[in-house]
This record gives sequence, C-alpha cells and structure tokens, in this order.
Amino acid sequence: QVQLVESGGGLVQAGGSLRLSCVASGRFFRINAMGWYRQAPEKQRELVAVITSGGSTNYTDSAKGRFTVSRENAKHTVYLQMNSLKPEDTAVYYCHAHYFWVVAGKYLEVWGQGTLVTVSS
Repeated sequence: QVQLVESGGGLVQAGGSLRLSCVASGRFFRINAMGWYRQAPEKQRELVAVITSGGSTNYTDSAKGRFTVSRENAKHTVYLQMNSLKPEDTAVYYCHAHYFWVVAGKYLEVWGQGTLVTVSS
C-alpha cells in the first residue's frame, strides 16, 4: 500500500517560514493529486492546499498569498512553503494523496501521520 511520510514541521515565531515535505512510496500507483490539510485544537480538519499531477493548485483563503504548494511528480513528492506564519496557523499538518492503484484498478486515498507546526506569538 502507498505510504506518506511528512517532514519539516517545527516551532517558529510569527512571521517566520517553514517548508513541509511529503513523500509517497509504494508500487504500481499513479498520483492524481496530493495536498495538505491541517487540524488545530477544537477544530475539524481543513484543506490548506492541493496540487494535481498536472500542476493545478487550490488554496484555502487564509493560505493564499502566504503559502505555496509545489510538487515533483517523478519523486512523488509534494511541498508546502509557508511564509509569514501566524499563530492561527498552529496545527498538525497532514499530507494527503489521491491515487490510482494499478493492481486493483481503482482509486484510493491515503493520509500521512502528520507533522506539528507551532507558531509562537
């Protein structure tokens, strides 16, 4: 099965930057889209940014102008560059992938374990 491994989370001051990475590993799969979600205390998980294999992107309103999602398809890797971080960005960030598994001939999805981003004020 496809697995996702996130990295890059940590503690930063407001106004700082972080770059998150997510690598998908496995066999006989094709990524359709990868993205980032986050979940803060007392809140539901929400979409932050997504990118398709073709490069189309979508952001939540609060991330526009500050975050940039990118990918390297050959490496099955997606990045989230986060600039001008605010305390409200504090959350566990989860990588997500929607992919086609050739063995089963069907579309599946998978979540990473999450990486904690803490922005101090």
